[in-house]
Amino acid sequence: QVQLEQSGGGSVQAGDSLRLSCAASGRIFTQYMAWFRQTPGKERAFVAATAWFGLNTDYDDSVKGRFAISADTAKNTVYLQMNSLKPEDTAVYYCAARAGPGIVQSAYGYDYWGQGTQVTVSS
Repeated sequence: QVQLEQSGGGSVQAGDSLRLSCAASGRIFTQYMAWFRQTPGKERAFVAATAWFGLNTDYDDSVKGRFAISADTAKNTVYLQMNSLKPEDTAVYYCAARAGPGIVQSAYGYDYWGQGTQVTVSS
């Protein structure tokens, strides 16, 4: 079993930055980590993903050039650095872990989930 503990988030102004963290513990057999976000009434939407090892990353077009995902294997922690935040980035953000091969953008492809953290961006 894998446990994902999220930290970070909060309320900021447009243009500000935030960093989310996701610490993984337990029997870690996952290969890929991702961040999703969800707003009321909508499904969880892919934001970014990375392999634990190597340089394989993927981003949704809406965050390319503004967000950066990274993995610290020594700390078993994945980060999402969010810069130039916009009001439309407001959502609950979830980290997720995938045991299978390859990066996928569907939430159904992930096996473990963090508890979620609110990010609110005001204009």
